[in-house]
Amino acid sequence: MESALTARDRVGVQDFVLLENFTSEAAFMENLRRRFRENLIYTYIGPVLVSVNPYRDLQIYSRQHMERYRGVSFYEVPPHLFAVADTVYRALRTERRDQAVMISGESGAGKTEATKRLLQFYAETCPAPERGGAVRDRLLQSNPVLEAFGNAKTLRNDNSSRFGKYMDVQFDFKGAPVGGHILSYLLEKSRVVHQNHGERNFHIFYQLLEGGEEEELRRLGLERNAQSYLYLVKGQCAKVSSINDKSDWKVVRKALTVINFTEDEVEDLLSIVASVLHLGNIHFAANEESNAQVTTENQLKYLTRLLGVEGATLREALTHRKIIAKGEELLSPLNLEQAAYARDALAKAVYSRTFTWLVGKINRSLASKDADSPSWRSTTVLGLLDIYGFEVFQHNSFEQFCINYCNEKLQQLFIELTLKSEQEEYEAEGIAWEPVQYFNNKIICDLVEEKFKGIISILDEECLRPGEATDLTFLEKLEDTVKHHPHFLTHKLADQRTRKSLDRGEFRLLHYAGEVTYNVTGFLDKNNDLLFRNLKETMCSSKNPIMSQCFDRNELSDKKRPETVATQFKLSLLQLVEILKSKEPAYIRCIKPNDAKQPGRFDEVLIRHQVKYLGLMENLRVRRAGFAYRRKYEIFLQRYKSLCPETWPTWAGRPQDGVAVLVRHLGYKPEEYKMGRTKIFIRFPKTLFATEDALEVRRQSLATKIQAAWRGFHWRQKFLRVKRSAICIQSWWRGTLGRRKAAKRKWAAQTIRRLIRGFILRHAPRCPENAFFLDHVRTSFLLNLRRQLPRNVLDTSWPTPPPALREASELLRELCMKNMVWKYCRSISPEWKQQLQQKAVASEIFKGKKDNYPQSVPRLFISTRLGVDEISPKVLQALGSEPIQYAVPVVKYDRKGYKPRSRQLLLTPNAVVIVEDAKVKQRIDYANLTGISVSSLSDSLFVLHVQREDNKQKGDVVLQSDHVIETLTKTALSADRVNNININQGSITFAGGPGRDGIIDFTPGSELLITKAKNGHLAVVAPRLNSR
Repeated sequence: MESALTARDRVGVQDFVLLENFTSEAAFMENLRRRFRENLIYTYIGPVLVSVNPYRDLQIYSRQHMERYRGVSFYEVPPHLFAVADTVYRALRTERRDQAVMISGESGAGKTEATKRLLQFYAETCPAPERGGAVRDRLLQSNPVLEAFGNAKTLRNDNSSRFGKYMDVQFDFKGAPVGGHILSYLLEKSRVVHQNHGERNFHIFYQLLEGGEEEELRRLGLERNAQSYLYLVKGQCAKVSSINDKSDWKVVRKALTVINFTEDEVEDLLSIVASVLHLGNIHFAANEESNAQVTTENQLKYLTRLLGVEGATLREALTHRKIIAKGEELLSPLNLEQAAYARDALAKAVYSRTFTWLVGKINRSLASKDADSPSWRSTTVLGLLDIYGFEVFQHNSFEQFCINYCNEKLQQLFIELTLKSEQEEYEAEGIAWEPVQYFNNKIICDLVEEKFKGIISILDEECLRPGEATDLTFLEKLEDTVKHHPHFLTHKLADQRTRKSLDRGEFRLLHYAGEVTYNVTGFLDKNNDLLFRNLKETMCSSKNPIMSQCFDRNELSDKKRPETVATQFKLSLLQLVEILKSKEPAYIRCIKPNDAKQPGRFDEVLIRHQVKYLGLMENLRVRRAGFAYRRKYEIFLQRYKSLCPETWPTWAGRPQDGVAVLVRHLGYKPEEYKMGRTKIFIRFPKTLFATEDALEVRRQSLATKIQAAWRGFHWRQKFLRVKRSAICIQSWWRGTLGRRKAAKRKWAAQTIRRLIRGFILRHAPRCPENAFFLDHVRTSFLLNLRRQLPRNVLDTSWPTPPPALREASELLRELCMKNMVWKYCRSISPEWKQQLQQKAVASEIFKGKKDNYPQSVPRLFISTRLGVDEISPKVLQALGSEPIQYAVPVVKYDRKGYKPRSRQLLLTPNAVVIVEDAKVKQRIDYANLTGISVSSLSDSLFVLHVQREDNKQKGDVVLQSDHVIETLTKTALSADRVNNININQGSITFAGGPGRDGIIDFTPGSELLITKAKNGHLAVVAPRLNSR
């Protein structure tokens, strides 16, 4: 705890006892605010834990947090619920004394959640019992069942406990939970029939309607709509966004199985719950004599079946009252108001008694099965008290009176036990006890509970006396009996000024936490809590097993009047106080930060109100009456020994002597501390704060020295490790290099020997002596061949193979060439393939035969020399569907005068077509084309020979083309006349017409000249090229 003192300006102190101005409520509130702002919801007042509800999950209840607080001294870790839980558990085990944890606070402050977390801590950290974890599971699962039947949504809390609960958990000598027992106090049964606006009835009703199966609801005669039931709509808040009734029902249903409920018992229990809802829907009407009659027959039928009673008997019991006078039984009819009262009284009685039975059933399931064994005597008990806190509302009634009386008793017990523990500690340490001045609220407890003169006795007397007793007569009797009491005031007893704040039907008590005004309306009815005799008789005849246990027939024969509610509560409270006195107490005070249930909001007015009603300032004042701080000598010396040169770094003597030396060095004044037998007591927080601040400064200095020493040591050790590692690695590496070098030399010598021996015998047949050399030669050739392979099909280079690999070399060469050809062929496109095919045909026809062929080789053949727009549409129309495969401009020479004329030569799939402008001049079908003649010179003339028998043809055609090699190649391919091209030297004879031939003479010359010779021949002079 001391470690957090240096941050006290930001987060406050972890123990209110260390507040310098401990009497100031403002300082108390400021410390609480600082811690709440930093999400530090727990603070100590000595051993008392103050808890502020954060209204959100702070992730501080995990298994890791449990382990952090397990087995650790109370003040060594920050304040936490688990620290209290662990301290109580260790005291229970080591001291073998029964313990009790008292959790108090107003509704919504987190009492129920604190109880759950305590049980969770014990379930997770305690050793498992030998017979498994059944008891542990039942302890945990009893909570959701009790919450369903005993909790409800109120204006202040969505899960408010409407009863007080004390749970005993029994532990064996090993510290494992082996059993448990639960006591309940003052269930708010009036909630069954009435709820304030914005509040709900008990959770179980809504859970059953939302989560129950359809078949089950049909059996119970219920609808899924809560608005259909009068007892559930008075608060006008059937649905709440923060509550999931459907999922909660599943939890409750599972929990009932865990705590040993049979299916029949569950059905009987739910039948009772449903019967309460049906009771609320029972309506009455007045007959002619103004007597009440039941008008809802359907609801009555369901009630008789669910409760197992006779319908006529129940109807009579709801509308009549049985009176016994002088041994005679008389039935008195009820009016509408009395019938409604009887109905509501029955509903409250059925539910409250069922709740009592439910607690008993849970206790039977929690009871240890080894109670008769010898080891049972060694068990210890840990009690958990989840009780309502002090309540002050705008209108306070009988329930608030009982609750505040309970808090008065617990406050009285708390002060007594706190003072007792303080006095015992002082005496044990040999320090003189100084009497503490405090407000002793025994005077208020006596005012409430004193025999014959206390408020409860007067209330019971007024309830029992004959005659017309009312709430006002009770108030008048109070005024007569306790009018001189300094803590009691009424309108009649007050002065003129105070009367303005008191009505005539109210009385005011000055509690330890402040003044509370109570309205006496309903005090007598709530205290009597009468149930008409015939209603009791009817319920005693019930065939429902649970109801038959709740309404015992002995009640009917017992002539003694039952104790009133206040007396029952007083007796149970006195019993509780005796139980708590027999145990070692621990306290948890829960505070609600705001009414809106908003996280992070700190409502100072509301919290100040709770601090007052919880008596926290009184508690702090009692705790600080002596010494604010106390620690064992060993712990104190271990923490602060560095502040004194004589105790640092170690102290060889007794811890007490070391602490004496230390405080003298620190300059403590005699009035600031006392030395006990095992502890040092420091009176003022400022003394501790000064010591803690000096320790923080000293720590900085020590940390610097330790860091410097550690860094030097660390880097020195690291250097030595690196040096040793380097030497080791160097040694190993040198050895490795030497071995590698020796092995390499040995291998080289052996290789050279084998090569020389093989070279000498290289021409001999293969044998072991020359095998290595021959393999080396082969390998060298193949590796060299891999590096010098031909790059393309035109590359004819190839390394010279050794004699033994000549055949293999030729095969590899052939395979390589085929592979390159295959790769090349796969890489060419269809267009390029066609180009190559045409070039190959041209080479086959003209290579070495015609002078101008070499000039055509580097020029690509074009698919056509004329575009579609250069050919007349009429020609295209004349051709019809025949596509034009090739078109080229040519010059045609007449057969007679050899006059040149421009023409277009078109190749189609079937014919050669010669076109003049827009007219087809001649069509030569490929079938009629007998051959093609061309000279060997560089001219561009060629002759198309046709069949002489074809009457359609005028004769052979003499043409000239600038692209003669291309034109003739495409013509020969289209007409399939590759082998019919004649390359002539000297002259070409052609058919000039019927019975007449023409001759073309070719002579070499310096330039191209085409003329008609005197002999009538066509003379062509063409230059001779040297390329052929």
